[in-house]
Amino acid sequence: MSEAIHIHPVVDSGLKPSAAGFSGGTLICKCKQDQVKIRIEGSIAYNHVCGCTKCWKPAGADFSLVAAVPRDKLRVTQNESKLEVVDASAAIQRHACRGCGVHMYGRVENKNNPFYGFDFIHPELFQESGWPPPEFAAFVSSVIEGGVAPERMAGVRGRLKDVGLEPYDCLSPPLMDAIATHAAKMAGLQPH
Repeated sequence: MSEAIHIHPVVDSGLKPSAAGFSGGTLICKCKQDQVKIRIEGSIAYNHVCGCTKCWKPAGADFSLVAAVPRDKLRVTQNESKLEVVDASAAIQRHACRGCGVHMYGRVENKNNPFYGFDFIHPELFQESGWPPPEFAAFVSSVIEGGVAPERMAGVRGRLKDVGLEPYDCLSPPLMDAIATHAAKMAGLQPH
């Protein structure tokens, strides 16, 4: 009998459809008291499961759940003093709660980065339901670096496909196109 494959609790329990008109809400850390709260105005984009070893994952998950929001649509509303940057040298400055360790948001500070202007959040932290479900799986091979045995990868990729998440060992094609377009513009090339 093969070992069960656990992607992420949101995926393992079945993807739920987005609620019509979802327009944001409040992200809450896992502390029992004095919780960090962050208000998101508007919906989320590029929701995906991520296999990298930098993103916060709930206990027992091999993947994190990550989405993007415009930087100006994210506001810390409570207990901002509990947040600290996990790795100041990383391209994405992940702000974690010192109490529970949950990464509340990741911000790109480098104006030359193609994702400057976006913050990255973990939508399962919304106290509201109805946010758009994940659309794809990114950096799938990286779960090996997180401890998944290489011989389990065919099963992991199969499970992702079974739930409707195309597995990539980078980002999705539209996001990779955005990165390449940004690089071309920075190099003075006009894509045609």
